[in-house]
Amino acid sequence: MENGQGFEEGLITLKPETKFYKEVKKNFKEFSLIRIENLSLAGTPDLLIYNNNSYFFTVELKVTNSNKIRFSPHQIAFHIRHPKNTFILVKHLASGISKLYEGKDIELLVARGLTLEACCSSLDACRLYLSKLGA
Repeated sequence: MENGQGFEEGLITLKPETKFYKEVKKNFKEFSLIRIENLSLAGTPDLLIYNNNSYFFTVELKVTNSNKIRFSPHQIAFHIRHPKNTFILVKHLASGISKLYEGKDIELLVARGLTLEACCSSLDACRLYLSKLGA
């Protein structure tokens, strides 16, 4: 189907980003996750998260097969306009490694991709990093 979902043996196959969201949701149980499905305001990150320190932040979820990460101009503009309390969580499909970047680094991330040094690598390390925000 056009939106990246298709049928496989009578089952709906999920887009890689949807699968990644489910993985994040499963591993970030200590947070309140609000998935934002916003078609009216392009560039809005995928998740609004509230941690145990009463701290709100947003997370853009991305998946990639290479070192390059694809962003829309609206997503780039959002992170330039909102450099604090915004993050980008990227999963490299081939390695299975997840990396977390601060929104303020969006332009470097666009230029360098996954070669840019991340705040942390591995979903568990990212969860721990985000749990300490606002402490």
